[in-house]
Amino acid sequence: MAFIKFMASIYGRILRIIIGFAFIGLGMSINETLIYILGLFFIVVGAFDVCALAPFFKMPFNGKDIRALK
Repeated sequence: MAFIKFMASIYGRILRIIIGFAFIGLGMSINETLIYILGLFFIVVGAFDVCALAPFFKMPFNGKDIRALK
């Protein structure tokens, strides 16, 4: 899965962190806790190099293991 491999790459991790900060900003501006928590989730999975969608595609959870796949 090309999408999962991209999300496990450094660019995918940076993208997830940026999206997380955008969600936090949006959640704070409209005072919506669920969007704020979603933003925190994106930041955490990007920072800790995990891909939450990968197990649904029978791929490893850890980003390093995903990048090692050929």
